Amino acid sequence: MIVAGADGCRTGWVVCRRDGDGALDVRVVETLAEACEGLAILAVDMPIGLVDMPRPGRTCEREARALLPGKTSSVFPTPCRPALACTTHSEANALSKTLGVGLTRQTFHLFPKMREVDALMRDTGALRSIVHEAHPELAFARMNGGTPVLSKKRRPEGFAERLELLARHGFPWGPRSLPGATRDDVLDAMAVCRTALLIAQGTATRLGLEQERDRYGLPMNIWF
Repeated sequence: MIVAGADGCRTGWVVCRRDGDGALDVRVVETLAEACEGLAILAVDMPIGLVDMPRPGRTCEREARALLPGKTSSVFPTPCRPALACTTHSEANALSKTLGVGLTRQTFHLFPKMREVDALMRDTGALRSIVHEAHPELAFARMNGGTPVLSKKRRPEGFAERLELLARHGFPWGPRSLPGATRDDVLDAMAVCRTALLIAQGTATRLGLEQERDRYGLPMNIWF
């Protein structure tokens, strides 16, 4: 059984694959569809399932923030589906405001990746049992006994703390350069790869109700 975790990077996606023997393979691929090949489970750090109105938003996000005191800002508010169709931040922000709440530039910069995931999940029904939404900071908190890791991953101490947690839970990595991605991207891909393993083993936790779906039937859950 092969599972994987994926995190968006500037040239595509960082993917950490783990085979049945625990061997890891970390690489960058251009599209998420490439990352899905041959997998039992793929956990991806990107929203799946979009609401039509920005308020009250997705239940799973509210539950995630409640589990991450001191790290709530790491759970970005997912845009509503109408805003995702916009091609400029000003347009998306204005539309979202008319529906209840504005949209940050940080969220808007994730639109291309969100659209890619959304299109893949809507067009390929078989992937709905394989691809699951995950969140790296929830994954690290679980590895840390339920306590959020408050140190910043881009600082040496934060990077080292997360690297140690990953190694302790069977995901060792000797930091190296990976063209097209940062070390932080790799950490996040490895963290959600552990979530994929837990999903495959039937021991992961799901946020949001099982029956919560968007207008296209896509689940609105976060796993960790």
